[in-house]
Amino acid sequence: MFFKRSHLSVKRKEVRFSDLLFYNSLRVLAFAIIALFISIFIFLFTSAQPTFINEGWSFFTDSIWSPTTDTYGVLAFVYGTVVSSFLALLFAVPISVGSALFLTQICPRALRRPIRTLIELLAAIPSVVYGLWGIFVLAPFIKNYIQPFLSAHTEALPFFQGPPFGLGLFTAGIILAIMIIPTITTISIEIFSSIPKLYQEGAKALGATDWEAMRMAVLAPGFSGVFAAIILGLGRAMGETMAVTMVIGNRADISSSLFSPAATMASVIANEYAEAGSNLHSASLSAVGLTLLIISMIVNFGARLIIKRARREA
Repeated sequence: MFFKRSHLSVKRKEVRFSDLLFYNSLRVLAFAIIALFISIFIFLFTSAQPTFINEGWSFFTDSIWSPTTDTYGVLAFVYGTVVSSFLALLFAVPISVGSALFLTQICPRALRRPIRTLIELLAAIPSVVYGLWGIFVLAPFIKNYIQPFLSAHTEALPFFQGPPFGLGLFTAGIILAIMIIPTITTISIEIFSSIPKLYQEGAKALGATDWEAMRMAVLAPGFSGVFAAIILGLGRAMGETMAVTMVIGNRADISSSLFSPAATMASVIANEYAEAGSNLHSASLSAVGLTLLIISMIVNFGARLIIKRARREA
């Protein structure tokens, strides 16, 4: 009898020890992620100190970027990053959410898997391949057809005017949109698939049309999840480097025309970091990276607040 009790107590201790080991292992991994983020932030902040000392707040408010005169301002790159990313969302969100609705609500079951697989394959294409396609196919098409058409029919708007370069914000926005469509679409499909069919059936029983049922019983309950997918796509668009570098034109300029060449924070780092000619130049590129990190944090925190508020109202 004593042997059985002692055996059970030892077994319980073993179970508790394994649970404790598993718990602490997960805890260490979680803190390792936090430590990695803090180390990246500290590295960028420390590396950028010479620029902050030399330029001060003008680094964030000036758009002049001239390594030859050691004058550095990040505003033009912030403009290029924000505009190209939101152009990508403007193109990608309707296509992604519409595709997710089609695949979960309308598409025949036999076609759902092949179409979804094709959409997910877009995420497997390397960014440099997107860049090559943008240079040799998309940019000439925009230069010869899209920009002349928009310029002729929207003369009162400055967004579509200017010389036809082919490479610019508009081209970069389309490339980024194609690259983030798989992310937003796949997550939206999972969100819509998890919503009980009873919601939609109840809406139809009350006299709602198919569109009204999807809007009230699918889109409304899945808003927070879809919004989170959009923010993930925005993060991918803001941090994309190679494809954007190849098609945006790489000119530190702020222009009202969407067809004009520009540059993003990621593209200027990719273009100039390996050839930085001075310590101040290297520090300025680190400061650009720190600015991109801070903007990404602000976007994510703002998205969390919006999602939390939407869940409370729901």
